[in-house]
Amino acid sequence: MQKLLGAYFEEAKWAYNRHIPTHMEEYMKVALISSGYMMLSTTCLVGMGELVIEEAFNWISTESIAAKASSIIARLMDDMAGHGFEQKVSAVECYMNEKGVSKEEAFTELQKLVTNAWKDINQECLHQTVVPMAILMRVVNLARAINLLYKDGDGYTNSKTKLRGLIADVLVEPVKI
Repeated sequence: MQKLLGAYFEEAKWAYNRHIPTHMEEYMKVALISSGYMMLSTTCLVGMGELVIEEAFNWISTESIAAKASSIIARLMDDMAGHGFEQKVSAVECYMNEKGVSKEEAFTELQKLVTNAWKDINQECLHQTVVPMAILMRVVNLARAINLLYKDGDGYTNSKTKLRGLIADVLVEPVKI
C-alpha cells in the first residue's frame, strides 16, 4: 500500500510540474506500481484458504516474473488504450520522446513488450516451483482479464466496446442447449 501511494504521489508531481519522464525506465519504475496490479494480485489471494502461505505473499511482493510481467501487460495495454483522451503521462509519450518515433511506431514497440511479457508468464507457468499453480493462475487470470478489457480499446472506460456484448453473453443471455 505504501508503494502504491508513493507511486500515486510521484505521478501527481509529474502532472503538477508538467513533467514527462525522459526514459521509459523512469516511467515504468513508477507506472508498474501505480497501475495497482500488484495490490490487486495480492488481494486476490485472500480467501484461498490454506493454499496461501507466507511464501505466496512474498512471491508476489518481491515481484515474481509472472507478477511483474502481468503488471507490464496491465500498464502498457491501459496506456495504449487510453492514449489520446486520458490527461496523464503514458508509456506512449515516454517511448515517443525517448526514441523519437511516431505514435504508430511506439504502439508497435509497446505491443512487442506486451508479447514478451506473455512469454515470461508462459515460461513461469511451465517451470513454476515457488508457489502452488492455483496461486500462479490467479495472477495469470488477472492478466487475461486485463487483456480482455483493453485488447479492442478501453473497454474499462467505454462501455460501448465489444466487452459489453461479451458480458451480456455470459451474464444475461440464456445458454442455448
